Formats: sequence, structure tokens, C-alpha cells
Amino acid sequence: MDTERIIPKHIAIIMDGNGRWAKKRMMPRLAGHREGMKRVIDIVRYASDLGVESLTLYAFSTENWKRPAQEVNGLMDLLIDYVKLQLKELMKENVQVRLLGEEITSRPAVRAAIDEAVSETSSNTGMILNLALNYGGRAELVHAFTTLKDKERITEEDISAALFTKGQADPDLIIRTGGDMRLSNFLLYQSAYAELYFTQTLWPDFKGPQLEEAIDDFNRRQRRFGNIE
Repeated sequence: MDTERIIPKHIAIIMDGNGRWAKKRMMPRLAGHREGMKRVIDIVRYASDLGVESLTLYAFSTENWKRPAQEVNGLMDLLIDYVKLQLKELMKENVQVRLLGEEITSRPAVRAAIDEAVSETSSNTGMILNLALNYGGRAELVHAFTTLKDKERITEEDISAALFTKGQADPDLIIRTGGDMRLSNFLLYQSAYAELYFTQTLWPDFKGPQLEEAIDDFNRRQRRFGNIE
């Protein structure tokens, strides 16, 4: 008897490969990032239609500030444009935007654009879109433990409630595009029992069919959570 296909409640994606996508086409790296931004709204819409409850996208890590200033500035401008241009689409899809990460004090325009999206979509009741921006898994844990430092006894529930993803289920499926096979400081605490899926597909080429392939692979896994079956 066929088993019912399970849609992960929470999918997290490490969006990698924009620069290599551009290099293969003899284009500047920023062109790859621009194409990658187009995939974001496609995947947001696709995941929302599938019934995914939370979608977390690794947009910019705390380590990405080490990149050349021209690329960083271009990325920040693209983020502002993306959020402003897609806000109506996010409202139409009933998506609620949340920010994961430390405040970007050096880029007030970026923070203002994100804050507007968070505020405008706060009453939406559909899929939660977590934008991991200026995010690092270790920094998130430092933030959580600092919040809990005065507690005499700390439980797993306390830690979960102090994380940026508080109130949401841990990711069932973490996807990394671009071929590399590592988490890169992404959702270190929350990924304890996540299924990991790595694909050679570069992020600008990752579309609905590729997301379906990842979910199909997820459905072939047996999630035991330490048990025998």
C-alpha cells in the first residue's frame, strides 16, 4: 500500500552557488546574486502552495562580511530592492516575514526595509518566511545563553524559546545547493535531527522541480530520532 507523501513542516535552505553560476556564464558575481534573488520568490510561492509551515533561507551570514566591499554593498542593495518589490507578492501569498540574525547597524536602509516587511506581514497567517540575515549559528547560541544566564536551571525548552526561531518547529529538512556538504554555521542547535539534502544544482537553477526532488528524497528517509524504527 502506498504511504502518504509527507510535506516537511519546516524547510531550511542554504542558498549557495550564485557566484559560480555567474562565472560559468562569464558574468559578474553580482549578476548571479541578482538571478538568485529571483529564485527566492519562486521557492517561497512554491513552498507556500505545498503547505510548508516555515521556510528559512540563509541569505547572509556573519562571515559574509569578509567578502569584497563591492560585492557586499551590491548584495545589500539587492536585498532592499527584493524586499520592496516583493512585499505585495508576500502579502498576496499570506506569508509572514521574520528576521533571524543580529541587527545590521552599519546598513540602516537594509534594516528599515526588513523591518517594514516584518511589520506589514505580521498579521498574515500563512507560511512563515525566516530570512537569516547577518546570521550565525554560534552567535545565535551566544545570544540565547546570554538571555538565559540568570536562570538556575536551563532546559531544552528554555533554549528553544531563546533562539531566533522561537515558537517554530525545528527544521525537518535542510537543503544545501551548490554541491558543498556542510552546514556553514547554520541552525546548529535546531538541526539536531534534520534530514540533510545536498545537491549539485546551483541556487539560481533551483526551482520547483528541484524542491520536489528534495522532498521526495526526504520521504524515502526513515526518521528514527534515536529509536529502532
